[in-house]
Amino acid sequence: MQKNTTVDPAPAASSPAAPAAWDDVRFFLAVARDGSLSGAARTLKVEHSTVARRVGALESSLGVRLFDRLPRSWALTREGEALVEPAQQLEQQALAFSRAAASTSGLDGRVRISAPPMFASQFLVPRLAGRAAQWQGIELDLVGEFRTANLHRREADLSLRFMRPQEPGLAARKLGSLGFRLYAAPEWQSRPQTEWQFLGYGEPLGDVPHQQVLAKVADHRPFVLRSNDLAAVHRACRAGLGLAMLPSFLARPDGGLVEMPGLDAPVSREIWCVVHPDVRRSPRVRRMADLIGELIEEAAGELA
Repeated sequence: MQKNTTVDPAPAASSPAAPAAWDDVRFFLAVARDGSLSGAARTLKVEHSTVARRVGALESSLGVRLFDRLPRSWALTREGEALVEPAQQLEQQALAFSRAAASTSGLDGRVRISAPPMFASQFLVPRLAGRAAQWQGIELDLVGEFRTANLHRREADLSLRFMRPQEPGLAARKLGSLGFRLYAAPEWQSRPQTEWQFLGYGEPLGDVPHQQVLAKVADHRPFVLRSNDLAAVHRACRAGLGLAMLPSFLARPDGGLVEMPGLDAPVSREIWCVVHPDVRRSPRVRRMADLIGELIEEAAGELA
């Protein structure tokens, strides 16, 4: 007997097709970019069932099937491929509208700041708390992350980075410099340098300049721990596990650490404040950018 085969039918066509809502189109774009429900769900920070439901709603409104549902992925149909570019254009228009709206807003409201995690938690937070009267009415959304936030897509209003931005179309201002030095627990001072062991950075920090310098200092001597969490490297260093390259503002005031020989000079990283030109006109974004600039300038000696 011949088996019945279930075919995923194209959604019934509307006559005429209903206008597509942008909020559904962005779900379509996320799946098109990631190739799977799970990848799109991670990007959008929602459940994968939500992604499936929103894409299904878009297909129903358009009357076409946009994806072939495969066991491990969602593949664009020919109709879906034809709609990717128009969807991207719609995305750019929506983002431009969002940035323009932000630029016309007042002081009250949310400002999303992206910054390296340890710098955000150990430097920014205590200093911003001490100056809270200067940003009353602003709700800070402080995101500690190593990756570079996409300001064109409004992943952040303001981004602090340890390198000059390479993306075109962004406004950037150098705020200061951050020094990294070689530190260890005091007991390492009495041990021969031939016995030194090191604590390094894992992905995605393996290629940062201070890690490259540390690798040269270590030469053939072993790394006993690598981590993408600077707080973990700091705690391991303080516990006596080995030598680490740490930011001066974090390690210098720590009584459990001493600076070690081996560097001709500290490794200096530039601190940049980056915003999209459209968002820069927002009073509250400008207020936070100026305040952070003041805090970094005041702490120049601690950071160097």
